[in-house]
Amino acid sequence: MSDSKLTDRETVSSLPLWKAILPIIFLIALLMYNVLWVFGDASLDGSNQFVLLIIAGVTILVGYSEKIPFSHILETIKNQIGSISEAIIILLLVGALSGSWLISGIIPTMIYYGLQILDPSFFLFACVIISSVVSVSTGSSWTTSATIGIALIGIAKAMGMPLGMTAGAILSGAYFGDKLSPLSDTTNLASGLAGVDLFTHIKYMLKTTIPSISITLIFFLIAGFYIEVVDTTTTSVIDIAIAETFNITAWVLLVPCLVIVLILNKVPALISLFIGVLAGGAVALIFQQDVILQILGIDELNVNSAYKVLMIAFTEKVTIDTSNEMLSELLTSKGMFGMLKTIWLIICAMVLGGALKGVGALDTISQAILKVAKSTSSLIASTIGVTFLTNLTASDQYLAIVIPSKMFKKPFMDKKIAPENLSRSIEDGGTVTSVLIPHNTCGAYHANTLGVSVTDFAQFAVFCWISPLMSLLYAILNIKIRKI
Repeated sequence: MSDSKLTDRETVSSLPLWKAILPIIFLIALLMYNVLWVFGDASLDGSNQFVLLIIAGVTILVGYSEKIPFSHILETIKNQIGSISEAIIILLLVGALSGSWLISGIIPTMIYYGLQILDPSFFLFACVIISSVVSVSTGSSWTTSATIGIALIGIAKAMGMPLGMTAGAILSGAYFGDKLSPLSDTTNLASGLAGVDLFTHIKYMLKTTIPSISITLIFFLIAGFYIEVVDTTTTSVIDIAIAETFNITAWVLLVPCLVIVLILNKVPALISLFIGVLAGGAVALIFQQDVILQILGIDELNVNSAYKVLMIAFTEKVTIDTSNEMLSELLTSKGMFGMLKTIWLIICAMVLGGALKGVGALDTISQAILKVAKSTSSLIASTIGVTFLTNLTASDQYLAIVIPSKMFKKPFMDKKIAPENLSRSIEDGGTVTSVLIPHNTCGAYHANTLGVSVTDFAQFAVFCWISPLMSLLYAILNIKIRKI
């Protein structure tokens, strides 16, 4: 069989179920061994990346045993890596953005005002609300994390709040908007593939999303009263240290406002973030000349030194020295260089995802599930399960929407279940669970952006794991399951 004539259906039919499951069993076992017994939190420094390549190799051997041409699998891997090119550029720009917004005083100013405004007892609750508003407005969990998320993590560090819990609150709000906003690409993708009007899809999702976000808010409201934070004298010292180091002015906050306005006006994220990087650099030269001189260790600013400090901030590690040691550790950015580890992880994950797709493993497993999904509740449960499985194996949020949509559209129609049930199940099972998986593009991105590992924040991303459970509950109890 030549490569040009090798179709997905032929690949699927030639792969036995046990062989399709084999790489996934090895993947889960080796990752657990790597994380739990050998490297722990350091597993993302490189060992997990190589584990993904090992399992990709196992998958290729599975394909070879079924006479699936290596060139076909390699072409699929190339397509998978090509599909994340925009995500990689966004990651690099987010790294540059963090350095730009640090030396410009944008992040320190947000922390300064945040410490004065946000009460520690209601801080986690406020994180969910603020992140929800930003993500609904922008339609992007990635933008929410890279802008207000970084500032909220900074405030949490200054207050002594648990960072895993804070990141969980931020991402709960971020994925609330990513799931519901009419500006969100996942919202449009899920509704389009399922054949549902966008606002019908959003309205139908509210039935499971409102209870999920309500439980999330109650959880963080209660949790806030049981967390011990540093006393107010410590936060006052940090505020004083920020004011001594930076020129604190509300004018610098025009830059994040500009980025949000650009995204609201549907300017592509790449362009919006790039403008945010450059605008932050310009603000640094206008308002934070003392900080620039400190970074370079010079007494006078000129064209060459201005250019040099901006390039350093955009691309390398920068630490701002202050009179407070805790604050100095907080005011650190790794620039674009700091994103390379995440990019490495994502590329390796795409190699594995491409190999699994190339040999037809995901399709084989999905078809096997369809054979046993006879009832309405089991069909919806299978949809949610396959979306999560795709997130786990293909490591990509978009594939977790596209693959189940194509698979389950006809079975939903055959059982006369309205297509908005399909689009809702895919969002509940795919969009929000992607961030819970360390080697998924979303999990890796948010962990690196917020500086908190997935293992630390996953248990506290309440909205992200309660959403699929809520959808399953509705299916089992036959609540709000519209039939055609």
